[in-house]
Amino acid sequence: MQILAVDEFLSQVISNKSLLIDARSESEFAHAHIPSAINVPLLNDEHRILIGTCFKKEGRDAAVRLGFKLVGPLFHTFVEKVDSLTKEKEVLVYCWRGGMRSGMMSWILDIAGYKVNILKGGYKGFRNNVLSEFKLKRNLGVIGGHTGVGKTELLLGLKSVNHQVVDLEGLANHRGSAFGHLGMKPQPSNEQFENNLALELKLTDPQKIIWVEAESRLIGKIKIPDDFFHQFDAASIYEFILEKEERVKRIEKEYAHFPKEELIKSVDRIKQRLGGLRHQQCILALEENRTFDWISILLEYYDKLYSHSTDSRSSENRFVIHMKNGNDLADSINQLLQLTKNTSCV
Repeated sequence: MQILAVDEFLSQVISNKSLLIDARSESEFAHAHIPSAINVPLLNDEHRILIGTCFKKEGRDAAVRLGFKLVGPLFHTFVEKVDSLTKEKEVLVYCWRGGMRSGMMSWILDIAGYKVNILKGGYKGFRNNVLSEFKLKRNLGVIGGHTGVGKTELLLGLKSVNHQVVDLEGLANHRGSAFGHLGMKPQPSNEQFENNLALELKLTDPQKIIWVEAESRLIGKIKIPDDFFHQFDAASIYEFILEKEERVKRIEKEYAHFPKEELIKSVDRIKQRLGGLRHQQCILALEENRTFDWISILLEYYDKLYSHSTDSRSSENRFVIHMKNGNDLADSINQLLQLTKNTSCV
């Protein structure tokens, strides 16, 4: 068995060569965990309650002995599960603080023939590392533009030609608007989002440009970490301009196929911000299948929202790109990359 500091442990996690085992309970794991981890609880939720009660009534020694009694008969199941998950003989293990649970799980697996690496400080140490990751200064390039220009498509296009990209909406399982949850998986906890984001950032070179999409502080229910979000304001933003008619077509393709009831619920979420009249007009257009009309009403609202969020930016780090053809992704990316050659984002 070997105890590894957080950075060394995470370098092995990122290499993805060894099975990563979270020895905490099911509920701890479900709330948040190190990305790619597999939950093999040494003590399940029921066991933890029993041991906690015993500790309060009878003290530590009695609680430890109860733990042995509960866990002892399960030793073989831990080994069998790990055997079923990996053919490699080296594994990574962590618990909450890198103490008793990861120590015992490692002891069991060591006897079974595995080389075990334990995370020093456990998940708590990992979380401290995650939060410090957001303080690191990075060279961000922000993809901006009004709703419907295809910012996510541009990001993914940059990624396909080997540029550094962090897709915040992809990590949050939400596209950012009142309709952003449609067709997406449930959002992770905010803590899990931070964990996923931190590991994505560790894969990047902070000296080279990292492309992100312009976002508000909230993506659905997810809040972008303050230390990372503050870097958006100082970063150069590249605003893509596309005719309204083209943007309507894009939004229609992306959202109009969802059930009408779901679309109406999404409009209702921003009823107060739309105002009574615009809300009624939007709902009526939806009910009458006037796609262009309901999308246009929403664009009026979202365009004002976007303009308000960018008005405070200095013109020195704000650049405009007119999209010659809304469907020509390669041309838009080429314009962007040519422009960055003449800015600080190189």
